[in-house]
Amino acid sequence: MEPSDQPPVKSGLSRKEFLNLTGKSLAGAAGTFALGAVISNNVYGQDRKAALSPPAKIPADVGEPIVLEKWKSEADQQSAPTPTPLPPSRRIGYAVVGLGHLALEEILPALNNCKKSKLTALVSGSPEKLKKVAAQYGIAPENCYSYQTYDQIKNNKEVDVIYIVLPNGLHKEYVIRGAQAGKHILCEKPMANTSAECREMLAVCSKAGVKLMVAYRIHYQPHNRKLREMIQKKEFGVAKFVEAHNSQSTANVEHWRHKKALAGGGALPDIGLYCLNTTRFILGEEPVEVFAYQYSTPGNPLFKEIEELVSWQMRFPSGVIANCATDYDVHESRRYRVNCKTGWMNIDQAYAYKGQKLTTSKADGMMKRTEEIGLAENNQFAAEMDHFSDCIMNNKKPFTPGEEGLQDHIIMEAIYRSAKEGKPVKINGLAAANTWKGQEPEM
Repeated sequence: MEPSDQPPVKSGLSRKEFLNLTGKSLAGAAGTFALGAVISNNVYGQDRKAALSPPAKIPADVGEPIVLEKWKSEADQQSAPTPTPLPPSRRIGYAVVGLGHLALEEILPALNNCKKSKLTALVSGSPEKLKKVAAQYGIAPENCYSYQTYDQIKNNKEVDVIYIVLPNGLHKEYVIRGAQAGKHILCEKPMANTSAECREMLAVCSKAGVKLMVAYRIHYQPHNRKLREMIQKKEFGVAKFVEAHNSQSTANVEHWRHKKALAGGGALPDIGLYCLNTTRFILGEEPVEVFAYQYSTPGNPLFKEIEELVSWQMRFPSGVIANCATDYDVHESRRYRVNCKTGWMNIDQAYAYKGQKLTTSKADGMMKRTEEIGLAENNQFAAEMDHFSDCIMNNKKPFTPGEEGLQDHIIMEAIYRSAKEGKPVKINGLAAANTWKGQEPEM
């Protein structure tokens, strides 16, 4: 469009003044800037103040979220509260022990998303890895430890919690040494290799006066917590039957997961544990009997020491039956479904780090109504660490304490026994109902 064809600008300028300002071309950057300035100054002027958003509500407590003005209608999903990280000086300091896949890929990055927790120290058997990771996360050399100097962590006032992220068979040693150093302990699941080891760990932590929590991240995940709430409210009537499956494909025969001394077992304690523990969590009751099968492909070197497949059923006092399975040599599948009297609830990617999808189904007259419940994901590792930090700050018992890990080992040992003997095995657990959990986490 030629300048003579430009529409008049309603800014109080004559055409000649406008052309002088724009350099007779709107295509030039200077002209565009000048036109923007003219329109901005003449059209908006002092009215800019009226276009500003209403002031936010800013609580005095640094831990309370800033409440911004509402802009969404009720027709759309509402936003979560604004993040409320505490100042670094008020957060609980964590030393992460073990710099393998889980620590490097999930836990260390998650500490950057925490509100009440921070990374203050590292422990590794590899000096090269330790130096590189410390540089990446800004950890001073004096806060880096080897497994030989691990006990010196007792003198580090920046460390409040030790997070054990080692192979299962090493959990007992490093939990005990950490507790004797006077530090609170967050231990990855499974808690140990046996129930006897769990009892020893509990006793040492109790004697040392430190808190012990097992990292059952599913308990802090929104979709799983929502399904649990729906069961509690009997939104589809009483629960009757649970189907749970957690499987993946492994390949490295030299990995510690395939060494019984380090892993304690195969698919069951590693990933099958999620089926076991999550079912207990959502139902709110403890199994009284199990019946199991176990199998490993003959000649497969991956399963020379540990099992490939475990399939088991759990019977609960209410009459609910849970049918569970786990496998180390099939394509990844992580899901469960709770079948209730008037409908079902299903979570795909239930035990994964992200990507959970919660769906429900029920009859509605002549229709069958299937719905997806959309929930915002969280960082499960950050949520569990912040819960433990809150427990330390306010002297509360964790929601997933050491007893939770002990109960799972008691049940897993019954599963192995049932598979070996080919008959149902009664559970001699801690109690018929869970009485050892601490307060519900703040979510």
